Amino acid sequence: MVFGRSSRRKAPIEPVTLKILVAGGFGVGKTTLVGAVSEIKPLRTEERLTEAGRPVDDIAGVEAKTTTTVAMDFGRITLREDLVLYLFGTPGQDRFWFLWDELAQGALGAVVLADTRRLDDCFAGIDYFERRGIPFAVAVNSFEGAKRYPAETVRAALDLDPEVPVLIGDARERESVKDILVAVVEHALARADRVREPAVT
Repeated sequence: MVFGRSSRRKAPIEPVTLKILVAGGFGVGKTTLVGAVSEIKPLRTEERLTEAGRPVDDIAGVEAKTTTTVAMDFGRITLREDLVLYLFGTPGQDRFWFLWDELAQGALGAVVLADTRRLDDCFAGIDYFERRGIPFAVAVNSFEGAKRYPAETVRAALDLDPEVPVLIGDARERESVKDILVAVVEHALARADRVREPAVT
């Protein structure tokens, strides 16, 4: 028997798993974001847009879009050996918002994707998370041809509280998406720490 170096293997680390929602308006890039970063083949519930849906689906600004998420997108990413994120992309159309309450259960935080050409589309997501006390960050998806604005201009336009992170990113790029997700986790954990701090008397 050889002494000195332990022959026992390290016990595997049981990672903490956290749930993050990805929300935003119709065609803003939620499915793309989940797919860009997921280390597993993402689950998608996309269906083709039809003529029957035209009266209820506002495709202004995204006329080239041919499919839509009807339930959710799902993906997973390991940020560290001890930290795994499960990503749930919400449907963007009004008629599927009844699913949001189910998807939001147990969520640590959320990303609200924004398109500067259709900034009004992300107000519903912001309002939803503010009302339910779910920490969120706003991520401006950099679409080709869209005018670029500084993060503070977007913050002012959306009337966001100062502590809400506002990031400029690209939902197609893995590293950009990872930066967005890290910002959401850090914001949510910092907020949880503030809540736990004892009141000074």
